[in-house]
Amino acid sequence: MGKIISINISTHKGQKKHQIDFAVLKENHGIEGDAHAGDWHRQVSLLAQESVDKMRGKGVELHPGDFAENLTVENIELSNLKIGQRLKIGSEVILVITQIGKECHNDCAIKQQVGDCVMPREGVFARVIKGGEIKTGNQINFEI
Repeated sequence: MGKIISINISTHKGQKKHQIDFAVLKENHGIEGDAHAGDWHRQVSLLAQESVDKMRGKGVELHPGDFAENLTVENIELSNLKIGQRLKIGSEVILVITQIGKECHNDCAIKQQVGDCVMPREGVFARVIKGGEIKTGNQINFEI
């Protein structure tokens, strides 16, 4: 069982996301107010705190949203998820995993600084199949 430790949004693509305490996820859309929301397969991005900590170990000061992830989570092996697997957040929100990792179009500032970035390998993307409100601290479980 995992937990949300940070919810992050941005109003424009290509910028770091800022932290918020709660969010509304809309079915087939994503997080209200986030630039990456829309009717496509990468509505919500997730990155494990453990992945962020690996990069901190390389001497980079990092904050939630610096990898442009919507949800920073802990105690869940995101890299072991499979496409099509479902995650339940809190009591009502359900996400389905649509993509593992991503192509880096341009080297991000973190990769330029330390020569590596975890988001292309360890970030996952999901589509909202049942919406609702989420908040920092919500539990994340595998949906059966």
